[in-house]
Amino acid sequence: MKHRHFIIYKPYGFLSQFITNQKKGGKHKLLGELFDFPEKTMAVGRLDVKSEGLLLLTTDGKVSDFITTRGKVEKEYYVQVNGQITTTEIEQLENGVQIGFDGKKYMTKPCKVSMIDTPEFPERSKKIRDDRHGPTSWISVTLTEGKFRQVRKMTSAVGFPTLRLVRVRVGDIELGKMESGEVIEVEKLID
Repeated sequence: MKHRHFIIYKPYGFLSQFITNQKKGGKHKLLGELFDFPEKTMAVGRLDVKSEGLLLLTTDGKVSDFITTRGKVEKEYYVQVNGQITTTEIEQLENGVQIGFDGKKYMTKPCKVSMIDTPEFPERSKKIRDDRHGPTSWISVTLTEGKFRQVRKMTSAVGFPTLRLVRVRVGDIELGKMESGEVIEVEKLID
């Protein structure tokens, strides 16, 4: 069987899955609504329902396992935070901060963080508050781990809650100028 691989721009409000076990049916949209994916397609990692951006999909479990657990593949996020973040908080994020995970305290691993200019992304389906409610700033966060809602927990831990989170890169694969909801089939995900 020849495996198939896809890169998609997961829109805000979509679950990173194809079926749901929610009791109320689907109040959230599923990836299968974006494209007619082949059977046994799986998301490589996840983006929570409020996050958007680059999501890799494959029918090859070995590729998925390598990227998510064994490969230490970098994932880069552009994050809009509430308030004007400073170099002090950037350094705290880079050195690791304590977050809660599975009811326990967890110290994040050192990562790369930098301030960035406001990036251009497709408009989100749910509006983000505007500057009338105070300043916001954008940072780039690059890490190799991926605990549940980690980036959101990290920015909150330094006093700057996340307003918008967009994954822009996984390894060498970049989001580029994709449109929200766009799906592209590719030959491979890793070299």
